[in-house]
Amino acid sequence: MAVDIPSVPLPGGASLPQIGIGVFQVPPDDTANVVRTALEAGCRHIDTAQMYRNEAGVGQGIRDSGLAREDVFVTTKLANDAHGHDNAITALEGSLERLGTEYVDLYLIHWPLPGRGKFLRTWEAFDELQKAGKTRAIGVSNFRPEDLDRLAEHGGPLPEVNQIELHPAFQQRELSEYHRAHGIVTEAWSPLGQGRVLGAAVLADLAGKHGRTPAQIVLAWHLRRGRVVFPKSVHAERIRENLDVADIELDEAELAAIDGLDEGRRLGPDPSTFEG
Repeated sequence: MAVDIPSVPLPGGASLPQIGIGVFQVPPDDTANVVRTALEAGCRHIDTAQMYRNEAGVGQGIRDSGLAREDVFVTTKLANDAHGHDNAITALEGSLERLGTEYVDLYLIHWPLPGRGKFLRTWEAFDELQKAGKTRAIGVSNFRPEDLDRLAEHGGPLPEVNQIELHPAFQQRELSEYHRAHGIVTEAWSPLGQGRVLGAAVLADLAGKHGRTPAQIVLAWHLRRGRVVFPKSVHAERIRENLDVADIELDEAELAAIDGLDEGRRLGPDPSTFEG
Protein backbone atom coordinates (compact mmCIF):
# COMPACT_ATOMS: atom_id res chain seq x y z
CA MET A 1 0.00 0.00 0.00
CA ALA A 2 1.36 3.39 -0.96
CA VAL A 3 0.71 6.04 1.66
CA ASP A 4 2.18 9.49 1.99
CA ILE A 5 3.79 9.74 5.43
CA PRO A 6 5.76 12.93 6.04
CA SER A 7 8.86 12.98 8.21
CA VAL A 8 10.38 15.51 10.57
CA PRO A 9 14.15 15.99 10.88
CA LEU A 10 15.80 15.43 14.25
CA PRO A 11 18.77 17.53 15.38
CA GLY A 12 21.11 14.53 15.31
CA GLY A 13 20.39 13.87 11.64
CA ALA A 14 17.76 11.12 11.81
CA SER A 15 14.47 11.50 9.95
CA LEU A 16 11.40 10.60 12.03
CA PRO A 17 8.19 9.48 10.24
CA GLN A 18 5.34 11.60 11.55
CA ILE A 19 2.91 8.67 11.72
CA GLY A 20 3.74 5.28 13.18
CA ILE A 21 2.18 2.54 15.23
CA GLY A 22 2.43 2.01 18.97
CA VAL A 23 2.48 -1.44 20.52
CA PHE A 24 1.61 -0.52 24.11
CA GLN A 25 -0.50 -3.35 25.60
CA VAL A 26 -0.18 -5.47 22.46
CA PRO A 27 0.36 -9.02 23.77
CA PRO A 28 3.87 -10.32 23.02
CA ASP A 29 2.48 -13.27 21.05
CA ASP A 30 0.50 -10.90 18.79
CA THR A 31 3.15 -8.23 18.30
CA ALA A 32 5.01 -9.70 15.33
CA ASN A 33 1.79 -10.02 13.34
CA VAL A 34 0.66 -6.49 14.20
CA VAL A 35 4.04 -5.02 13.25
CA ARG A 36 4.20 -6.96 9.99
CA THR A 37 0.66 -5.87 9.12
CA ALA A 38 1.52 -2.24 9.81
CA LEU A 39 4.68 -2.38 7.73
CA GLU A 40 2.81 -4.02 4.85
CA ALA A 41 0.32 -1.14 5.05
CA GLY A 42 3.12 1.40 4.58
CA CYS A 43 4.06 2.18 8.19
CA ARG A 44 7.78 2.76 8.77
CA HIS A 45 7.80 3.81 12.43
CA ILE A 46 7.34 1.40 15.36
CA ASP A 47 7.15 2.60 18.98
CA THR A 48 7.83 0.07 21.75
CA ALA A 49 9.38 0.07 25.23
CA GLN A 50 11.22 -2.24 27.55
CA MET A 51 8.24 -2.22 29.92
CA TYR A 52 5.88 -3.37 27.15
CA ARG A 53 7.71 -6.72 27.09
CA ASN A 54 7.15 -7.12 23.35
CA GLU A 55 10.43 -5.92 21.82
CA ALA A 56 11.19 -9.42 20.54
CA GLY A 57 7.90 -9.41 18.65
CA VAL A 58 8.73 -6.04 17.12
CA GLY A 59 12.04 -7.38 15.85
CA GLN A 60 10.38 -10.50 14.48
CA GLY A 61 7.70 -8.46 12.73
CA ILE A 62 10.33 -6.33 11.01
CA ARG A 63 12.21 -9.41 9.83
CA ASP A 64 8.97 -11.05 8.66
CA SER A 65 8.13 -7.96 6.61
CA GLY A 66 11.21 -8.41 4.43
CA LEU A 67 12.11 -4.75 4.80
CA ALA A 68 15.70 -3.70 5.37
CA ARG A 69 16.41 -2.67 8.96
CA GLU A 70 17.41 0.84 7.85
CA ASP A 71 13.97 1.34 6.30
CA VAL A 72 12.15 1.09 9.65
CA PHE A 73 12.39 3.68 12.44
CA VAL A 74 12.37 1.86 15.80
CA THR A 75 11.88 3.56 19.16
CA THR A 76 12.27 1.91 22.54
CA LYS A 77 12.18 3.36 26.05
CA LEU A 78 14.12 2.78 29.23
CA ALA A 79 12.35 0.77 31.93
CA ASN A 80 11.68 2.63 35.16
CA ASP A 81 13.77 0.19 37.21
CA ALA A 82 16.81 0.78 34.97
CA HIS A 83 17.56 4.44 35.73
CA GLY A 84 21.18 5.31 36.40
CA HIS A 85 24.24 5.46 34.16
CA ASP A 86 25.30 1.81 34.03
CA ASN A 87 21.77 0.45 34.19
CA ALA A 88 20.66 2.51 31.20
CA ILE A 89 23.51 1.14 29.09
CA THR A 90 22.86 -2.43 30.12
CA ALA A 91 19.14 -2.00 29.49
CA LEU A 92 19.70 -0.87 25.91
CA GLU A 93 21.98 -3.83 25.25
CA GLY A 94 19.10 -6.04 26.37
CA SER A 95 16.71 -4.22 24.03
CA LEU A 96 19.08 -4.65 21.09
CA GLU A 97 19.32 -8.37 21.78
CA ARG A 98 15.54 -8.77 21.97
CA LEU A 99 14.96 -6.64 18.86
CA GLY A 100 17.71 -8.47 16.98
CA THR A 101 19.40 -5.29 15.81
CA GLU A 102 22.67 -3.45 16.37
CA TYR A 103 21.02 -0.10 17.04
CA VAL A 104 17.71 1.63 17.67
CA ASP A 105 16.69 4.82 15.96
CA LEU A 106 15.43 6.53 19.11
CA TYR A 107 16.02 5.72 22.79
CA LEU A 108 13.84 7.52 25.34
CA ILE A 109 13.84 7.85 29.11
CA HIS A 110 10.30 6.57 29.67
CA TRP A 111 9.48 8.58 32.83
CA PRO A 112 11.48 11.24 34.71
CA LEU A 113 10.70 9.75 38.17
CA PRO A 114 11.71 13.06 39.80
CA GLY A 115 11.56 11.68 43.32
CA ARG A 116 14.38 9.24 42.59
CA GLY A 117 16.75 11.93 41.33
CA LYS A 118 18.54 9.71 38.80
CA PHE A 119 17.59 11.01 35.38
CA LEU A 120 20.62 13.30 35.03
CA ARG A 121 23.05 10.38 35.27
CA THR A 122 20.75 8.37 33.05
CA TRP A 123 20.91 11.13 30.44
CA GLU A 124 24.71 11.07 30.52
CA ALA A 125 24.54 7.39 29.52
CA PHE A 126 22.12 8.22 26.70
CA ASP A 127 24.60 10.75 25.32
CA GLU A 128 27.34 8.11 25.39
CA LEU A 129 25.11 5.54 23.69
CA GLN A 130 24.33 7.92 20.86
CA LYS A 131 28.01 8.72 20.36
CA ALA A 132 28.74 4.97 20.31
CA GLY A 133 26.16 4.41 17.54
CA LYS A 134 23.85 2.29 19.67
CA THR A 135 21.02 4.75 19.07
CA ARG A 136 20.69 7.29 16.29
CA ALA A 137 18.70 9.76 18.41
CA ILE A 138 17.99 10.28 22.10
CA GLY A 139 15.05 11.79 23.88
CA VAL A 140 12.71 11.62 26.83
CA SER A 141 9.08 10.87 27.57
CA ASN A 142 6.69 12.52 30.03
CA PHE A 143 9.23 15.18 31.00
CA ARG A 144 7.93 18.51 32.33
CA PRO A 145 9.50 21.91 31.60
CA GLU A 146 11.31 21.82 34.94
CA ASP A 147 12.78 18.41 34.12
CA LEU A 148 13.97 19.66 30.73
CA ASP A 149 15.46 22.74 32.42
CA ARG A 150 17.48 20.48 34.72
CA LEU A 151 18.87 18.60 31.72
CA ALA A 152 19.83 21.89 30.07
CA GLU A 153 21.51 23.18 33.22
CA HIS A 154 23.40 19.91 33.64
CA GLY A 155 25.02 20.29 30.22
CA GLY A 156 25.20 17.95 27.28
CA PRO A 157 22.65 17.72 24.48
CA LEU A 158 19.00 18.59 24.84
CA PRO A 159 16.52 15.80 24.09
CA GLU A 160 15.62 15.57 20.42
CA VAL A 161 12.12 14.33 21.30
CA ASN A 162 9.74 14.48 24.24
CA GLN A 163 6.93 11.93 24.03
CA ILE A 164 3.97 13.16 26.08
CA GLU A 165 0.29 12.51 26.57
CA LEU A 166 -1.42 14.84 24.12
CA HIS A 167 -4.88 14.66 22.55
CA PRO A 168 -7.74 17.11 21.95
CA ALA A 169 -8.90 16.94 25.57
CA PHE A 170 -5.38 17.41 26.98
CA GLN A 171 -3.20 19.61 24.80
CA GLN A 172 -0.29 20.60 27.07
CA ARG A 173 0.18 23.95 25.33
CA GLU A 174 2.79 25.33 27.72
CA LEU A 175 4.95 22.24 27.33
CA SER A 176 4.45 22.22 23.55
CA GLU A 177 5.57 25.83 23.38
CA TYR A 178 8.66 24.95 25.42
CA HIS A 179 9.44 22.28 22.84
CA ARG A 180 9.09 24.73 19.96
CA ALA A 181 11.35 27.25 21.68
CA HIS A 182 14.08 24.65 22.25
CA GLY A 183 13.89 22.65 19.03
CA ILE A 184 12.41 19.54 20.66
CA VAL A 185 10.02 17.41 18.59
CA THR A 186 6.68 16.69 20.27
CA GLU A 187 5.45 13.11 20.07
CA ALA A 188 1.87 12.52 21.20
CA TRP A 189 1.08 9.30 23.02
CA SER A 190 -2.61 8.39 23.23
CA PRO A 191 -3.17 10.84 20.34
CA LEU A 192 -6.86 9.87 20.10
CA GLY A 193 -7.44 10.21 23.86
CA GLN A 194 -8.50 6.56 24.05
CA GLY A 195 -11.48 7.50 21.89
CA ARG A 196 -13.10 9.64 24.58
CA VAL A 197 -13.32 12.77 22.44
CA LEU A 198 -14.22 11.17 19.12
CA GLY A 199 -17.93 11.76 19.68
CA ALA A 200 -17.51 15.54 19.86
CA ALA A 201 -19.82 17.39 17.49
CA VAL A 202 -16.98 19.40 15.95
CA LEU A 203 -15.16 16.20 14.99
CA ALA A 204 -18.32 14.65 13.56
CA ASP A 205 -18.91 17.79 11.48
CA LEU A 206 -15.34 17.84 10.16
CA ALA A 207 -15.43 14.10 9.45
CA GLY A 208 -18.56 14.54 7.37
CA LYS A 209 -17.14 17.56 5.54
CA HIS A 210 -13.90 15.78 4.60
CA GLY A 211 -15.34 12.31 4.07
CA ARG A 212 -13.13 10.78 6.79
CA THR A 213 -13.56 9.35 10.29
CA PRO A 214 -13.33 11.48 13.45
CA ALA A 215 -10.13 9.60 14.37
CA GLN A 216 -8.56 10.51 11.03
CA ILE A 217 -9.50 14.15 11.58
CA VAL A 218 -7.77 14.14 14.99
CA LEU A 219 -4.63 12.56 13.55
CA ALA A 220 -4.56 15.13 10.73
CA TRP A 221 -4.88 17.88 13.37
CA HIS A 222 -1.82 16.51 15.14
CA LEU A 223 0.17 16.45 11.91
CA ARG A 224 -0.80 20.01 11.00
CA ARG A 225 0.31 21.12 14.45
CA GLY A 226 3.72 19.53 13.77
CA ARG A 227 3.45 16.57 16.13
CA VAL A 228 4.44 12.93 15.67
CA VAL A 229 1.75 10.32 16.37
CA PHE A 230 1.68 6.55 16.70
CA PRO A 231 -1.89 5.39 17.34
CA LYS A 232 -2.31 1.83 18.55
CA SER A 233 -4.47 -0.71 16.73
CA VAL A 234 -4.32 -4.43 16.14
CA HIS A 235 -6.86 -4.37 13.28
CA ALA A 236 -5.53 -4.18 9.72
CA GLU A 237 -8.24 -1.87 8.39
CA ARG A 238 -7.88 0.55 11.29
CA ILE A 239 -4.10 0.54 10.90
CA ARG A 240 -4.52 1.47 7.23
CA GLU A 241 -6.99 4.24 8.11
CA ASN A 242 -4.65 5.70 10.72
CA LEU A 243 -1.80 5.87 8.21
CA ASP A 244 -3.89 7.50 5.49
CA VAL A 245 -4.32 11.01 6.90
CA ALA A 246 -1.51 13.16 5.50
CA ASP A 247 -3.67 14.42 2.62
CA ILE A 248 -6.44 15.77 4.88
CA GLU A 249 -6.27 19.55 4.53
CA LEU A 250 -7.56 21.30 7.64
CA ASP A 251 -7.61 25.09 7.49
CA GLU A 252 -6.72 27.28 10.45
CA ALA A 253 -10.35 27.73 11.50
CA GLU A 254 -10.85 23.96 11.56
CA LEU A 255 -7.65 23.45 13.52
CA ALA A 256 -8.74 26.13 15.99
CA ALA A 257 -12.10 24.39 16.44
CA ILE A 258 -10.29 21.22 17.50
CA ASP A 259 -7.99 23.29 19.72
CA GLY A 260 -11.16 24.40 21.47
CA LEU A 261 -11.81 20.86 22.76
CA ASP A 262 -9.04 21.17 25.36
CA GLU A 263 -10.26 20.35 28.87
CA GLY A 264 -6.90 19.95 30.58
CA ARG A 265 -8.00 16.40 31.33
CA ARG A 266 -5.17 13.91 31.74
CA LEU A 267 -5.86 10.20 31.18
CA GLY A 268 -2.50 8.77 32.25
CA PRO A 269 -0.27 9.24 35.32
CA ASP A 270 0.97 12.67 36.39
CA PRO A 271 4.75 12.85 35.84
CA SER A 272 5.07 15.09 38.89
CA THR A 273 4.11 12.27 41.22
CA PHE A 274 4.45 9.07 39.21
CA GLU A 275 7.35 6.93 40.42
CA GLY A 276 6.74 3.77 38.42
